[in-house]
Amino acid sequence: MSALNDTPVDTLSFEAARDELVKVVSELEQGAPTLEQSLALWERGEALAARCEEWLLGAKRRLEAARAAADASDEDES
Repeated sequence: MSALNDTPVDTLSFEAARDELVKVVSELEQGAPTLEQSLALWERGEALAARCEEWLLGAKRRLEAARAAADASDEDES
C-alpha cells in the first residue's frame, strides 16, 4: 500500500498535509518495495513538509498581526 495521494499538495489543509506526511514517513520507515517508490514517497513527503511550513508561517504572521493590532489599541487607550 502506498501513502501517496493524488491531491495537489497546495490545496491541502494543514491537518490533511500533516496526516499524510505521517503516513509517508511511516511507509518510508517500513521500506518501500522499490527505489522508485521510495523516491516518490520522499518527494511527496518533502512537498507535504513544505506545505505544513507554509501554514505554520501563515499562522505566525496572523498572530503577530493580531498582537500588533492589540498593542496599537492599548496605546490608543493610554
